[in-house]
Amino acid sequence: MQGRDPDQRQRPAEEPERGAVQARYRRAFGCVTWVYMGILAFLGAATLFALPLRYVGDGAGFGQILSRLSFFGLALILPAMVLGFILGARTYRVEKQLGRRAGALVGAIVGWMSYFVLVWSAVAFDFGGRDEAFRPVLFAGLANSFIVYAFVPLALAATALVSYALFVRGASFDRRRRLTFLSAGLAVLAGASVVATGPDLLGMAGALVSTLAGAVGGRVSGGGYARAGGDSSIPPGATIRPREPRRKPQ
Repeated sequence: MQGRDPDQRQRPAEEPERGAVQARYRRAFGCVTWVYMGILAFLGAATLFALPLRYVGDGAGFGQILSRLSFFGLALILPAMVLGFILGARTYRVEKQLGRRAGALVGAIVGWMSYFVLVWSAVAFDFGGRDEAFRPVLFAGLANSFIVYAFVPLALAATALVSYALFVRGASFDRRRRLTFLSAGLAVLAGASVVATGPDLLGMAGALVSTLAGAVGGRVSGGGYARAGGDSSIPPGATIRPREPRRKPQ
């Protein structure tokens, strides 16, 4: 009786591997899922953090802030998922705590900067006159200030720096961290320049809510970024421990 060809014995086990999704794409789709979860966490946290405004004055501030943040969260879904896919396909896993801390920082920058982009857009493009969701106009003094022009390069520079820190290949962690902190500084400067055009308590409360909610959403997405892709996405030389195989019940 002839023995089986060794190659024939291996083919059934190899075929599923050949047809499987590549590791980087598994990680990319995992990051997309966690970006979506982060946006849901952002919207939930924004509702919670804005809730005290419901009991201030006539309570209208709660709806006025939440409507703006909901608009931002919904508009962010598709672009954020595309960026999450690209980021996941270009990167490896990181330590869980590092991923959460970095995600919270980036989320806070996005929450702060995006809020003031909405404020600037409402003034520059007169959204308040077109959509009730943007009434009352926050930081209305911005319309008569040179900050309406100076805000744009600051916002673009902050966005470019944090995007570069996330997507650049081959950069060290220290370099990415410096770029992220520089982006945060420019974002704070851009937002503070808008605030300086005229104090607006409701507007400043909205900025605080958006920043805190962004940090929560970023922490959720960062935790998923740290684990997406499984063991096949662990970089060489990392201290991340692979998952132990599950024991089959006897």
